[in-house]
Amino acid sequence: MKKNTLVILSDLWGIHKSEWVSYYTERLAPFFEIRYYDSCELAGIDTTVLSKEQIHKAFVGGGIDRAVQQLTNVLSSEPVHILAFSIGGYIAWKAIEKGITNHQVCLVSATRLRYETQKSKAAIQLVYGEKDAYKPSPEWFEAMEIAPVILPDVTHDLYTDAIAAHQICEMLLLDKHIDTIIAPR
Repeated sequence: MKKNTLVILSDLWGIHKSEWVSYYTERLAPFFEIRYYDSCELAGIDTTVLSKEQIHKAFVGGGIDRAVQQLTNVLSSEPVHILAFSIGGYIAWKAIEKGITNHQVCLVSATRLRYETQKSKAAIQLVYGEKDAYKPSPEWFEAMEIAPVILPDVTHDLYTDAIAAHQICEMLLLDKHIDTIIAPR
């Protein structure tokens, strides 16, 4: 039986600072064919010589649009599951607006969504840290008709933590209706 495809989109740092992504790929690989996309690469941003502020500026100054277009081009023909982090979550949201077909979508710490005013066409699960100062407001969640998962006592980079990663993976697997959930290693 062919596995469903899970697209994972990186955060602002891309592959250069994403050792944590193994928390997800190791746990989810038995259930999905995983495709990892570096958000910086999709956006045409070289992170090796830039600061966090410069990378952020490059995304806002056209990188997001380039990444959305690239992602839309590579995912135009098949429905996929999506797991995306921070800026990758925003890129996924915008690509869904452009028409990529999806099954299940989980966006973690996608704080730029707070600027969106149109509801998503897809059923989306949003995950934020309770102490993430830039997460959307309760009013935004209500207007978008999304009930977020708010993890207690964690900040924006919660997804880099093994325990939070395990919780997020279990949410994905439960949504996928997998009967047997294997305990964390």
